[in-house]
Amino acid sequence: MNKKKITILIISIALITFAAGAYLFSGDYEELAESVIPESCNVMAFSIKGYLSTYTPLQPAGEEVDISSSEEIVDGILLAQNNPNIKAIMLSIDSGGGDGVAGEEIAHALKSTEKPTVAVIRGLGASSAYWAATGADKIYSSKISDVGSIGITASYLDESGKNAKEGYTYTELSSAKYKNVGDPGRPLSAEEKAIVIADLRKAHNVFVRDVATNRELEVSAVEKLANGLTFIGEDALKNGLIDEIGDIITATKYVEEQIGEKAELCWY
Repeated sequence: MNKKKITILIISIALITFAAGAYLFSGDYEELAESVIPESCNVMAFSIKGYLSTYTPLQPAGEEVDISSSEEIVDGILLAQNNPNIKAIMLSIDSGGGDGVAGEEIAHALKSTEKPTVAVIRGLGASSAYWAATGADKIYSSKISDVGSIGITASYLDESGKNAKEGYTYTELSSAKYKNVGDPGRPLSAEEKAIVIADLRKAHNVFVRDVATNRELEVSAVEKLANGLTFIGEDALKNGLIDEIGDIITATKYVEEQIGEKAELCWY
């Protein structure tokens, strides 16, 4: 092929690629996404398993990392909200938590939708995964599920002693006084630790207030529960962290009562 033909071919491919991208990110994307939802589906179900992150990172080839992302779940909730065939939203949880922001985002998305929402805590619904659940209209768990773990942590392994023993020297090069705070190659100073703890306490208070608001509890009551521990389902019920003892079958019956028809779940 001569240079002129090659140039024309390259331009043509670029235009086709641009057009396809424009289609996917235009309003037609919603129609395309909705088209993959079975017509019989009237309840969109989401699953939080493993670590809860704001996004799903690239996974090593041949390996599967147990991660759920608020990015995908919130996108699905928005899709369900805009689909007239979807009458309710269900969240299935078996996670010890992860990023606080991820739990906050899912809780907010659930609170923002006009459709009935329900969360089911299976084996474990802790920390940010529990935060996510609080956005639902109703929360179920087993009698022996682990629920709660309200609190914020930023603990990490200080490797400075090990490195020194192996002959490594930490060379600190930073333009800002606190830029290296949290670097595992150096210990925290007392001042730095106090700064980090102060920020953790602020985030902790946001978590507590959100749980109190979403669960319609007194802030003081939630603060007493916010010691980082989980509660088995029966105790979580007594403390107002969940609404009823139950499972996905129980939650499905609840949804059917809310929408007035048989529930047909589809998992996003």
